[in-house]
Amino acid sequence: MKKIALAAMLTLSPLMALAEGKTHHVAIHVDEDDPQVMNMALNNAQNVANYYASQGDEVVIEMVAYGPGLNMFVEGKSPVADRVSAMSLEMDNLSFAACGNTLKGMEAKSGQPVPLMSEAVVVPSGVVRLIELQEEGYAYVRP
Repeated sequence: MKKIALAAMLTLSPLMALAEGKTHHVAIHVDEDDPQVMNMALNNAQNVANYYASQGDEVVIEMVAYGPGLNMFVEGKSPVADRVSAMSLEMDNLSFAACGNTLKGMEAKSGQPVPLMSEAVVVPSGVVRLIELQEEGYAYVRP
């Protein structure tokens, strides 16, 4: 009887581990106006989400863009706008943060408002946001 109970426990333990999945937190940093870097950051987010889902875990991902990387979220200028929009709809665990300092600088330089994609949320400072996320235990990734 003990052997049957042990066999049942060993058989079910992987399923129990999946049910007890862990939640991971990842901050992805984009500071370059380079479509390859932007696409790599989006690929990183998708690959991380797919990996943890296959392990029965969850992941929360925040992509933070500042400096030249803010162009990733500029309406009508982003070379990855379609991907950002699609991934935002497909992945409720992915959010996009746009640096308010960079945005103010871009607007001062151009003399007009710089519209951002609706998927991006403006944070006061991209660098400070990354610091906050790391202090909260987020893993930091820079593609």
